Amino acid sequence: MIDEAIRNFAEQFSYEPEIQNGAKLGRYDRYVICGMGGSHLAADLLRVWNPYIRLTVHKDYGLPALSRDDFEKSLLIFDSYSGNTAEVLDGFREALRRGYAMAVLATGGELLEEAKKEKVPYVELPDEHLQPRLGLGYVTRALLHLLHEEDAFQELGKLTAILKPEEYEEMGKCLAEQLKGFVPIIYSSRVNGAIAYNWKIKFNETGKTPAFFNVFPELNHNEMTGFDVKEATKELSSKFYFVFLKDKNDDPRILKRMELTERLFKDRGLRVQVLDIAGVNPFHKIFSSLIFSDWVSYYLAKEYGFDPEVIPMVEEFKKNT
Repeated sequence: MIDEAIRNFAEQFSYEPEIQNGAKLGRYDRYVICGMGGSHLAADLLRVWNPYIRLTVHKDYGLPALSRDDFEKSLLIFDSYSGNTAEVLDGFREALRRGYAMAVLATGGELLEEAKKEKVPYVELPDEHLQPRLGLGYVTRALLHLLHEEDAFQELGKLTAILKPEEYEEMGKCLAEQLKGFVPIIYSSRVNGAIAYNWKIKFNETGKTPAFFNVFPELNHNEMTGFDVKEATKELSSKFYFVFLKDKNDDPRILKRMELTERLFKDRGLRVQVLDIAGVNPFHKIFSSLIFSDWVSYYLAKEYGFDPEVIPMVEEFKKNT
């Protein structure tokens, strides 16, 4: 059950990934993560943890538009939780044909089978029949291990003891009740954009509701003007509920923009909720916010009478591709 997966999420940070065929792996100047949907979310979050990490996230068929020199200095990591993601398999086979340095993360499927056959380094993730978005702890641990970020790997492991998912359940339930009947829009700083994006994904997949996200300061130059409520657009604007993810460590200029945007929106009758992103260390901060979003989206699905675990529209789509 998805509620049990949320309550037990912190246990994922005790996972000790094992790299098979690891003798082939060296040290690299940069990394390319190829993944779709929930399988690339961990890579996105690593750029919140360290904005300077040389990491490209590719979410498409094939390989990203990089020079041959860049590819030769990179480790390409193909991440598919199921191991059957068409776009990731396509990129894997292209990289194999070109002879690039590669590694694979998967619970099974064609990707893992081909990695074993071709003796490509791989990590076989625990298969607990979770949706990819709920296996984020496992994937983050495996990625840090592949990236040789051992200090961060150890820091992440501390979340097993200090991250308490049950502490966020009641707050998540309360926010879900407020959000029922509205379209959530999640705003954050650019630095925390991956956290806001994860909130959006969880609303979409778990809550089965439309949801969108954007980042400061860019939204102040365009999107904001779409909510300058006038009589002709008042009904349209009334359907949205804004969630601002505020981090005290954000640039003071961004914090000022958030405060001003909140005031302008409320002056126009728009609904705004400001939530703090906080924690005892960077990883605790990231995953505390995401656990909160798990509970909100879980209870929002319950509010609408949906099964929060399954993703029937995605499965229907896959059957026809």
